[in-house]
Amino acid sequence: MMYSLLGWFYEVFLEVVVYQWGFSNRGFLFGPYLPIYGFGALTFILSLRKLKNRKLKVAGINMMPLIIFLGVMVIATLMELAASYIMEAFTGAWLWDYRAYPFHFDGRIALNPSIRFGIGGTLFIYFVQPFFEKLVKRLSGFHLHLCFAVLFITFIVDVVIRIATL
Repeated sequence: MMYSLLGWFYEVFLEVVVYQWGFSNRGFLFGPYLPIYGFGALTFILSLRKLKNRKLKVAGINMMPLIIFLGVMVIATLMELAASYIMEAFTGAWLWDYRAYPFHFDGRIALNPSIRFGIGGTLFIYFVQPFFEKLVKRLSGFHLHLCFAVLFITFIVDVVIRIATL
């Protein structure tokens, strides 16, 4: 859930500060979260995390960050492509359009965002996730379960309300 929130803030930051398009809720749901970022983070953790501490040296340079970057890039791009088709099936459209970008596929995925996701995911694996693990370890079991329950219930209510309003 934390990464779904961070993904929403990232998207809004791009829209408001970088592109200066003005604010809009970047998500499909009502709350400030983008589940694709949460699922992406979970997928990165489950599939790439163990590679972080491995060494694969070429000419004395550890190539593992590059391998993780490429892995994140491929995973994120495939997830974004799948999400576009799922959203289109349920709503008739998807929330982004990359047709203005070079090297795009049907406006659903493009090289530029894939590279950004690769960079962000690599930073996530090496820096953000270890930081959050340290924070979570400080919580007692009760507080951890309480946080999970509140966030989960909030998310499920949001999903139900959104589906009901389609």
